[in-house]
Amino acid sequence: MPWRNALSGKWWLRWSKKSLYDSGRISTFLFLILLLAVQWEEPGALLLVRARVFDFYQQTKPRTLAEDSPVVIIDIDEKSLAEQGQFPWPRTVVGELITKATAAGVDAIGFDVMFAEEDQTSVSKVITRVPNTVIDQATRGRLENVPTNDQLLADAIAASGKVVLGQTSFGDRRDYKGEPPRTSFATVGDDPIPFLERNFTVLRPLPILDQAAAGRGLVSLSEKYFDGIVRQVPTIVSADNGQLYPSLALEMLRVKLGGRTIGVKTEAAAGGISEIFIRPPRSRDRYAVKTDSGGQVWVYFRKHETFQNAYISATDILNDRIPKERLAGKLALVGTSATGLLDLRSTPLNSVLPGVEVHANILENIIFKNQLTRPTPAHILEWAATFVAGMIMIIITPMVGARVGVMTFLAIAAALVGYSWNAFSTRLELWDPTFTVAVALLFYTFLTYVGYTREERQRKQVRSAFGQYLSPDLVKRLAEDPSKLTLGGENRDMTFMFSDIRGFTTISELFDAQGLTRLINRLLTPLTNVILSNRGTIDKYMGDCVMAFWNAPLEVKYHAACGCRSALRMVGEVARVNRELEAEAIQEGREHRRLAVGIGVNSGIACVGNMGSEQRFDYSVLGDSVNLASRLEGQSKTYAVTIVLGENTAHNVTGFAILELDLIKVKGKAHAVRIYTLLGESEVADQGWFAELKARHDAMLAAYRGQKWDVALAEIAACRKILDGRTGLAAELPGYYDIVHERIEDFRANPLPADWDGVYVATSK
Repeated sequence: MPWRNALSGKWWLRWSKKSLYDSGRISTFLFLILLLAVQWEEPGALLLVRARVFDFYQQTKPRTLAEDSPVVIIDIDEKSLAEQGQFPWPRTVVGELITKATAAGVDAIGFDVMFAEEDQTSVSKVITRVPNTVIDQATRGRLENVPTNDQLLADAIAASGKVVLGQTSFGDRRDYKGEPPRTSFATVGDDPIPFLERNFTVLRPLPILDQAAAGRGLVSLSEKYFDGIVRQVPTIVSADNGQLYPSLALEMLRVKLGGRTIGVKTEAAAGGISEIFIRPPRSRDRYAVKTDSGGQVWVYFRKHETFQNAYISATDILNDRIPKERLAGKLALVGTSATGLLDLRSTPLNSVLPGVEVHANILENIIFKNQLTRPTPAHILEWAATFVAGMIMIIITPMVGARVGVMTFLAIAAALVGYSWNAFSTRLELWDPTFTVAVALLFYTFLTYVGYTREERQRKQVRSAFGQYLSPDLVKRLAEDPSKLTLGGENRDMTFMFSDIRGFTTISELFDAQGLTRLINRLLTPLTNVILSNRGTIDKYMGDCVMAFWNAPLEVKYHAACGCRSALRMVGEVARVNRELEAEAIQEGREHRRLAVGIGVNSGIACVGNMGSEQRFDYSVLGDSVNLASRLEGQSKTYAVTIVLGENTAHNVTGFAILELDLIKVKGKAHAVRIYTLLGESEVADQGWFAELKARHDAMLAAYRGQKWDVALAEIAACRKILDGRTGLAAELPGYYDIVHERIEDFRANPLPADWDGVYVATSK
């Protein structure tokens, strides 16, 4: 530029307006300042997003199985409950478990179980509830002097010398006489308490047990993230007016090593706690635990399946079914995987995991030195990276345009994500690239949009028919002739289907909202594929219900057959999904309830077209035939069959195995309609047994409508005999015959008029 322009105030004003204001740089820079403030404060939502990224890393590269792991889990599992009785067990049983595990050579026994209340099954406790009339005073006196179960357990704990009892940071204990035992801590540097997770008080075990234990550790897990997933666990907690309490895993290591004190090194200038360590007696070595500045460890999980060999059923130890080698030299965690005891957690790798396994993962992390760490300067360096990346996008994007701008963004994102992944996979360090990458993407998108709107200011984007849900075929027709996008319709002979999941309310009790949504999608997807592959159109989804039709918008010559074929294949898909769900439920140890559908199919004239208002409309159908199809689906449950066909559909198909069910007057209909059920295609219809069944079945209906009850019952018996051993949809018919049988008995008790027309009036939809 000419040098004199640099002295022109107007030139600088125009340049600043064009370069800073019109380009969006000023507003973007101010927004960057705001985002940097948010990142520095680390709100809960940001922490959760970061945690989800680290979850993905673990899911991609979970910790591998350590064949020489010294950690085992003594599991109070379903097998133990079945053999030893409901939990909590008498303390004598727990004492026996400790004694046998100690005799087998365990290095430490940690209880992820609380013993906060007295055992009410002790003889001295039970005798107080026995009336004087039942037992004499001398016997009562002897029984009252029998040691309590708690005393016997305390003796076993003291004799073992290796037991670490669980305590929790939610509760209070006021029955101590004197000072309760505590783990000794040695602090190096600054006071660690301001940096630790704090709790008002700690609920300790019973004093008699607490005094006998070699150690006591916190079993409660951090609830730092509001999604309920365990990722970080505190190794030390501050409670009771400044007292320090170790976690269960840390205390077990101390007992194993014979250490008397846990060391805590704190550097306030560096942001908090820098190290937690245990020093064995007469040794200069230190057993270091890597934590964040708040004394919490990031748990590096391995998959639950790989832990199966570490689980030992408690009842197998009690019944001497476990060789001593399985326990010798081990750190044994006592916990429960039994569903009814509710000690289940969610982790990055498993939505449901026994809580005791979290402590097992922590022990292995420390022992094998494969702990996840978040370096102390990570927060500052990530903040600086956001500033640098934001400034690069602010400067570069308006200057070079969208194409080079996106390449710049991709280079920044690749560098940050690549470094973060490499740090995790090679050094187990946790660096979060998400906020920086999100800011760079946001700025690129915004600045590119600003440039686009500046250059294309006169161009207006027109969007019409927003929010319309149209089938692909209809979209193609409308693209060829937009005038069709108007209200109105046409009458057509069509086939309609309604499908609904039976007992959906009881099934939904097994799932949360997300799990239920996944279940519905998992079922509706294959059902939808069946309908579409048979040239059907999905009208709508209504929760767990599917509505579909044939012969619109495109013509389908044999639409009734397509509807019947779709119904049969949908039944097959439901059976396949049930097999998969049952296998998964067995593998995961949870309850499985089978899915079942009811399907109604009817054919007839209906109005099809764009229905709705001038502002919004859908391509749908209206008419009495449609309503009848819905009613038929509802009657599938009444008649104990899966598929119910209308008369028009049954008469318009050939080669299908179809049986008449009844002459019924459904709700909303003034006249009776004949309904049928569908058992299969030609592979069933051509069988000799089906021809015999149909003849007997028709004879039964004729006798039933003629009020020849004995004949009808005899034909029902003959039909049952033909059906004996049959599978598939034919196996449903005995349930239908039960219903007819009940009607006949009712009609015998309450005789019908002589001119009865055989019509059954439905009382429900």
